[in-house]
Amino acid sequence: MKILLVFVLAFLVIYLIDNNSFAEKSTFFDSVRFIQYLDENTALEEVRNGNLDIYYDKISSDRLENQKSREGLEVFDSTGGSYSILVNPAESDEFNPFSLKDVRFALNYLIDRKLIVNELMGGYGAPIISYYSPSDPEYITVLKQLETYNFRYNPTLADEIISNALKEKGAIKSNGQWEINHKPIEITIFIRTDDPVRKSIGEILSSELKKLGFTVKKDFGDLNKAFVVVYGSDPKELKWSLYTEGWKRSAFVKYDSVGLAQMYSPWVSNMPGFNNPSFWNYKNEHLDNVTQKIYTGDFESEEQRASLIRDAISEGIDQSVRIFLASKIDQYVANEKMEGIVNDLGAGVPSRFTPINSRSDSKELVIGVKQIYQGAWNPVMGLSDSYSRQIWDIISDPITFKHPFTGKTFPVRADWKVDTVGPKGKINLPEDAKVWDPIEHQWKDVPSGTQATSKIRFNFKFSNWHNGQKMDMNDILYSLYFTMEWGVQTDENDKTYDIEFTPIASQTVQSLIGIKVIDENTIDVYVNYWHFDDGEIADWASVWSTVPWEISAAMEQEVLDGKASFSRSGAANKNVSWVSLIIPNDAQMIKDYLNDFSEKKHVPKALESSETDFSYFDNRYSASSKWISTHNHAVISNGPFYLDSYSPESRTITVNAFDDNSYPFKLGHWSEFEKTVFPKITNVNVPNIIEKGSELEINIETTNVDSILYFVTNNDGNSTVSELINIDENVTKIKIPGETMEKFGTGAKDVKIFAISNSVLKPDYYSTSFLVVKNNKTLPEINQENIEFNKNNYFEEIWLVIIVVITIIIVIYIKKRKHH
Repeated sequence: MKILLVFVLAFLVIYLIDNNSFAEKSTFFDSVRFIQYLDENTALEEVRNGNLDIYYDKISSDRLENQKSREGLEVFDSTGGSYSILVNPAESDEFNPFSLKDVRFALNYLIDRKLIVNELMGGYGAPIISYYSPSDPEYITVLKQLETYNFRYNPTLADEIISNALKEKGAIKSNGQWEINHKPIEITIFIRTDDPVRKSIGEILSSELKKLGFTVKKDFGDLNKAFVVVYGSDPKELKWSLYTEGWKRSAFVKYDSVGLAQMYSPWVSNMPGFNNPSFWNYKNEHLDNVTQKIYTGDFESEEQRASLIRDAISEGIDQSVRIFLASKIDQYVANEKMEGIVNDLGAGVPSRFTPINSRSDSKELVIGVKQIYQGAWNPVMGLSDSYSRQIWDIISDPITFKHPFTGKTFPVRADWKVDTVGPKGKINLPEDAKVWDPIEHQWKDVPSGTQATSKIRFNFKFSNWHNGQKMDMNDILYSLYFTMEWGVQTDENDKTYDIEFTPIASQTVQSLIGIKVIDENTIDVYVNYWHFDDGEIADWASVWSTVPWEISAAMEQEVLDGKASFSRSGAANKNVSWVSLIIPNDAQMIKDYLNDFSEKKHVPKALESSETDFSYFDNRYSASSKWISTHNHAVISNGPFYLDSYSPESRTITVNAFDDNSYPFKLGHWSEFEKTVFPKITNVNVPNIIEKGSELEINIETTNVDSILYFVTNNDGNSTVSELINIDENVTKIKIPGETMEKFGTGAKDVKIFAISNSVLKPDYYSTSFLVVKNNKTLPEINQENIEFNKNNYFEEIWLVIIVVITIIIVIYIKKRKHH
């Protein structure tokens, strides 16, 4: 009997191990449920009551203004988002005032950025005029340049610039209304209603434009409507003139290579026309050239890169097709029982590490989201909205990621070794290195004597896909094939061309010189790419896939057969669906292709050289087809959670923990990101008034700070003194000599101070103003419109006014005493 019992127990142990019942966990929660909550007030109460654990959208500051309103909550301040206006510059049969650069540029003076920050955002943000905000590592690179623009709310100047531009085109103002060719000049503003701040920005802008004499129409909607009206229509149809945009970051980035291209340059398909060949498209070759150099590492030093960034910023602001208004400090809330939340400096609380690392006494994490589904779920040119990315980023694992507090690239699913002789040296490729030929559609040996700037060896951390199949080198090779095949347009009839994907992928193709598979887990990648940071070279050369090759092959065949498109613009141009793996109809089509591949014993061209019999391919097709039948979607990836279900009716998405022994990261692996120490300015003492030619002394108290960067600027932006000071104490004294201050003249001066840490690349920021008066004690005439006030220093500036008034009274009193 005992022997029988031992055999039974042994059998059970083997069975449980084979079925991963004892698989080591990689997440603290067994599942995560995302539920749509459009109303932030309802979401806030649900978090407070414990029905929601976290809300993945900002809460208005007035809802969290005192201790009582924060009961039961943990509140996080997160940076990384911004607001902007997208301007339609299209030339059309109907007159479009924004086709004129001066009219677009004048909007910078018509928009009251301080009103947006102080009133609409409750002071939780900062006025910005470019893509980079004070919390961005790149901001310090362009700060002195930005100071020269001196944009301030000045509707009189805006009116003057706009009037001159319109009159040159033959427009006239009749009874206070602009018209041309006897027709009113009409503007349509598309206003996002799912964000109260953007709605208010749109209303204010409408009012300002009406005051100038434009006929203004307002069109209200959410992102789904914007996909049709803004992104899905030909700009020259003038269905929209201005669009209120909002941005979130998915990561904090130290060396930003693509942001300026996305926000200013046409080649990334994010500017009006969106590279749809049937639409009017915004063109700017200079911006394309400069931002492509930044993107592809076409520079020889850090300073040369900084010069390219400043050039792109200058052209982007000058063209004013996208006008930035304010950076955000969003407040996120979690129930007080939650632990382990990672507040990424870019993504904020909705970082990919929060659901992976957070914990409570519950088995399920419940997250409220503003939107549950927008756009499309495909890894080629879908997943472009923040709502889908927040979920996808815990379903899939990247090969590299950005450190949430330093922004530096670090390895996730591969270790790497970088060998580079850049920027000018070259490495010889081995003769058996391969490259995909998009004309002959096959892998070929690289030509003899081929050279590259850098060689990167990747040692992959493969695991099982969510469908149980093991990741392997074929997944990597198919991903490489896809980039090189679809990244080149061989002729105008090339079917492997996508309006949005191809222009971006082409930059990679131009620099990817060859590859060599070393073993089943290792590959060498040769690129003509250099950066002064090896992590950026590895990031550029990284080859990876977040879906099994058979899912990519089925999607590709669906697109080649003209049934769908990878991109939004391609779908609109061909009048087909935007392929989405989460939608049942799309998933069924993927399944049909998989079954067809199996029946016809299809082996993709990119994998024909594989020394594997067809049973391997058949197993892949069968496993993914079975997954789709079971789950009613085709979302299969390699992350710590897998997609269990999507319910449009209940507006929920549920993901379950992927507890699999092959997954490389175990419980608590990312706990180092839970807590971090930020640089902090605790006190600043700047005199309210100094005499012309006197020394300026500024006393600064800080904690966790390695250096201080300060700027003292004339109110007109024409004179600036700045210095970067390394510090090792918490008290810093800055003294600017009197002869330097003499050059500034009299009037209002601005002070900006940045406290910088070497370990957390988000500087703390402080700004204020002071007056320089003539040394004969008479007060200057102050142009109130040109004094920049910062809400954080509101009380200091009240005291400044009181001092001025008291000084005037004393002067009058002394004069009267002398007269008597």
